[in-house]
Amino acid sequence: MTALWARQLATKNATAVDVAWTANLGLLAALYAVLGDGWGPRRLALALVVGAWSLRLSVHLFRHRVLAEREEDGRYRALRAKWGDAAPRNFLFFYWAQGALDVLLSVPFVLAAQHATSGFHPLELAGGALFAAALFGESLADRQLAAFRANPANRGRTCRVGLWRFSRHPNYFFEWLQWCAFALCAAASPWGWLGVFAPLLMLFLILKVTGIPPTEEQALRSRGEDYRRYQRTTSAFVPWFPRSEASA
Repeated sequence: MTALWARQLATKNATAVDVAWTANLGLLAALYAVLGDGWGPRRLALALVVGAWSLRLSVHLFRHRVLAEREEDGRYRALRAKWGDAAPRNFLFFYWAQGALDVLLSVPFVLAAQHATSGFHPLELAGGALFAAALFGESLADRQLAAFRANPANRGRTCRVGLWRFSRHPNYFFEWLQWCAFALCAAASPWGWLGVFAPLLMLFLILKVTGIPPTEEQALRSRGEDYRRYQRTTSAFVPWFPRSEASA
């Protein structure tokens, strides 16, 4: 993360930190799978499942935020403007915090890698099923948004197609469900209750810190009244039927 911070000093673009944050979690899961003392097939499943999640999301973020946009993400432009001359120092702390967050969120992976009991527990099977469903949901939401943005006629408009009709942030919702799945898998391990920390922390970050608040601030700056109407009629997080403009 320090190396990436040094890169953004030269490029004035911190967007790649999102890709690194996701990739780090996949690398940590692989590391725990190699070094763990747990049942071999479970450690292999850990590396494959978390690796698939990390690879898909890293590639998606790299394609759509780093390559496609070229310029710095609006959230980080806003921070850079807010911090002024203190931006280089504050971004260093921000990058370090993202690395520390990776370690904290990897607790369910550590628990699974150390679980020595042979055979997959029903909680692990349930977690795997939830993960697959949530991964499909997030992938679908990402594809729907990408297709909407690819149409020049939609420039400056808010996506209301597919899953985005029922939630302003379906990608965040399904991302959080995947962390619930990781915690469910970890629950079968000794000290497995510690795994619930990860989805609780992710929920707090999404709802209050780095997820929905800065994303919606940027949307209001770029789309104004169109996005305000979307806020009045559409659930912020959990997918639900939209309200009419009159009732909102």
